[in-house]
Amino acid sequence: MNGRLVHIGSAVVDYVYRIDALPAPGTEKTASSYAQVAGGGFNMMVAATRTGMKVVFGGQLGTGPNGDFLRAAFAAEGVETLTPASPLMDSGNCVAMISSDAERTFVSWPGAESVLSLDMMAPVAVASGDWVFTSGYTLSYPGSRDALTGWIEALPANIPFVFDPTPVVSDIPRPILSRVLARVTWLSCNATEAAEIAGPGDVESLAARLLADHCRDAAGVVIRSAAKGCHIRLADGAARTIPGFKVAPVDTNGAGDTHIGAFVSALSHGTQPFEAARYANAAAAISVTRHGGSSAPTDAEIQTFLSQTGGPSTDASGQTRKAHQTA
Repeated sequence: MNGRLVHIGSAVVDYVYRIDALPAPGTEKTASSYAQVAGGGFNMMVAATRTGMKVVFGGQLGTGPNGDFLRAAFAAEGVETLTPASPLMDSGNCVAMISSDAERTFVSWPGAESVLSLDMMAPVAVASGDWVFTSGYTLSYPGSRDALTGWIEALPANIPFVFDPTPVVSDIPRPILSRVLARVTWLSCNATEAAEIAGPGDVESLAARLLADHCRDAAGVVIRSAAKGCHIRLADGAARTIPGFKVAPVDTNGAGDTHIGAFVSALSHGTQPFEAARYANAAAAISVTRHGGSSAPTDAEIQTFLSQTGGPSTDASGQTRKAHQTA
């Protein structure tokens, strides 16, 4: 059933600087461009809403210029905020440096998104058909992790819960991480994050151990490998590596968020997991050819891209289309 994406994560303002390479310690670089954009969890929300999923935000936005900027960005994408603004502080920010090889380096400053209580989350109600998502960032903050973990554990059993541990997974206390993983329906992470949870190994063994030892009630695990695509393993033991698409990247910021948002949207529309992963690979491939973290494509753009690659494609509504090769 197609329901809402209830995003309980953190959104921040990104200050994006484009440079040829990171400066050496003690030196200075002049950026070729600068932009102020909505970032963090916003990137995943954009990917879901542009592929046909209604998205609501249950995290915390601040009071101040950053919070105002984020609220305007949310409104432009049709994302409703369920919780009142924090009266105590503004939303946080992140300096993102994008080098000429399309790699990104971050320095962040937490704000209102790092403080979350059960009272703050009282307006957030889930209904049958909804999907819930959170990331490791919100669980890494001492001011939000306990309340959010308890809220996740109290979710009705029929509500799918999707979790992205993010690069800060090592900052999440292990007892908190274990409790969250025990409630996961879908885990999406990269190989480094998977190894942080389950120990070293190739993606096949990591996915198997994640399901067997950490996410025992999950429907499946997705391990993203950037341009190589992703590996997906289901609870019934079925597993497949879904190849990525060859593109010329200009900015990899937000590619993982785009992948997760498109994957969840496709699943919510009834698409089968392996095909949903291919759909998400296409969405991420398109996003890295564009500047900005919230560069997720629409469903129509993904369908055009998939048709040009040849082979069958499935749109976010779950309808299979015969792809054709264009000139």
